[in-house]
Amino acid sequence: MLRFLILIFPIFSAFALSAQQTLGLFQNDSLAYNGYTLLAPNSSTNTYLLDNCGEVVHSWPSNYRPGNVAYLLENGLLLRTGRINSSFNAGGSGGRIELIDWDGNLVWGYNYSSSTFHQHHDVEYLPNGNILLIAWELHSRAEALAAGRNPALISNNGLWTERVVELQPVGADQANVVWEWRLWDHLIQDFDPSKDNYGVVAGHPERVDFNFETGSANNVDWIHLNAVDYNPALDQVVLSSRTLSEFWVIDHSTTTEEAAGQKGDLLYRWGNPQSYQRGNNADQELFNQHDVHWIEAGLPGAGRFLVFNNGLARPDGNYSSVDVVEPPLGPDGQYLLEEGLAYGPAFPFWTYRAQPPNSFFSANISGAQRLPNGNTLICEGREGRLFEVDVEGRIHWEYINPVRSTGPMSQGMNPTNNDVFRAYRYATDFPAFEGKTLEPQGPLELNPLPSDCVLYGNPVSSAQEPEVLTGLRLLANPVADELVVENETGARLQLEVFNLAGQRIVHDRMEPGTYRVSAAEWPKGFYLLRVKEPGSGRSFVKKVLK
Repeated sequence: MLRFLILIFPIFSAFALSAQQTLGLFQNDSLAYNGYTLLAPNSSTNTYLLDNCGEVVHSWPSNYRPGNVAYLLENGLLLRTGRINSSFNAGGSGGRIELIDWDGNLVWGYNYSSSTFHQHHDVEYLPNGNILLIAWELHSRAEALAAGRNPALISNNGLWTERVVELQPVGADQANVVWEWRLWDHLIQDFDPSKDNYGVVAGHPERVDFNFETGSANNVDWIHLNAVDYNPALDQVVLSSRTLSEFWVIDHSTTTEEAAGQKGDLLYRWGNPQSYQRGNNADQELFNQHDVHWIEAGLPGAGRFLVFNNGLARPDGNYSSVDVVEPPLGPDGQYLLEEGLAYGPAFPFWTYRAQPPNSFFSANISGAQRLPNGNTLICEGREGRLFEVDVEGRIHWEYINPVRSTGPMSQGMNPTNNDVFRAYRYATDFPAFEGKTLEPQGPLELNPLPSDCVLYGNPVSSAQEPEVLTGLRLLANPVADELVVENETGARLQLEVFNLAGQRIVHDRMEPGTYRVSAAEWPKGFYLLRVKEPGSGRSFVKKVLK
């Protein structure tokens, strides 16, 4: 584990801020990760590549608005989804997948859409050159009733479930389906005992309760997956359900036939154990999240999940966070689950939360990316705001998308309809850039302000992930009238306690020995205890119940 090191550098603003600035680059300092940011505004048919000073270095045209992601591949192709007309009219609708070369030529394009299925939100490029997608799957009201759905939860238009499909591109406009997983094959319900999938929901966390709802009744888009990611080391796929506020891991090493049976059941799920009746609302950690994915090998935190937790309908108010979740993997690579309990962990390994928390909130879309220097690039989608934070939550780069459906806005205009589904930062030596000319062509916004922005290299790493601080013990949890922590580190430490609103209610120095603080006046509920060792970045974090 890398030791956390705070490097003090002069902070250079992107340019002298003016009261007129509303768009474009607001900050780029020496601890930001230098690279190129791929931006596909939701209302635009163009995809842009920007340097860290917010200047366009390349762009790709398309005939379609994104539906919703765009990725730059190592081979230099742009993988982009497009929104086409469909009877599946819901947020994130896509239907078309394209591969576009560096010069904007369409290499391959394919519509995965019909009257009964439709691609949406996300795709994933696999090491073998195939493409994973998620798609809505239509079932009639009669089909849903026959599978044990509560009639009160089905509209006359039927119900959409989900499928995951692996496409092998063929030629310029064809594809072969080489693998498929369908949620319909992995349902359980305790509503209608006459059906084959009737059972005890809590006894089958590997299956999805067909009658669990978190949104409004009769919502045809029941699951609303919004992310798919692949882990080549595990040969597993992770899926994010916005409406159930949880993510699932499934096995990709199966055949399509095996995926329809027990081998295709969920391997792991996290975020909302109410969905499988092993928790209550106090146990819910995710709230309408997006962009769940594994942090890639070679990056700080590799193997953990990174997720944009939108925070819509949190019990303590609407605010977003970016969370890192460490899955409970056993030595055999299996996800650990104790009998009768929910999948761990009890809370995220790391969280970015703004201060005050409600100053950072995107009700939908959005994403996050772990960067090689340990920072995290965040896309606050509804606001069109991109910013990069270190492990302590300090901002080192910030940009507001100036593009809406009518094109780039002028500097000074109030940014509206400039939402962005996600954004990605690529290193300056990313293989796609080999032999390419990446000359700055000016800011994306019209009438830009004068700039003295500097493009820094990456000679040093900024804050890395904190090392776990050992030698600390919470003596009682749940706590009653007193929080008691034993400090056997021999060092003087900093102790903080936060409530679920992100407000710091205790901030104190802790000497070696036993530390006590009164908790008699705390309202009942969950709290976060964080103890840090000044100067080292090592920390001890525990979720506390009063």
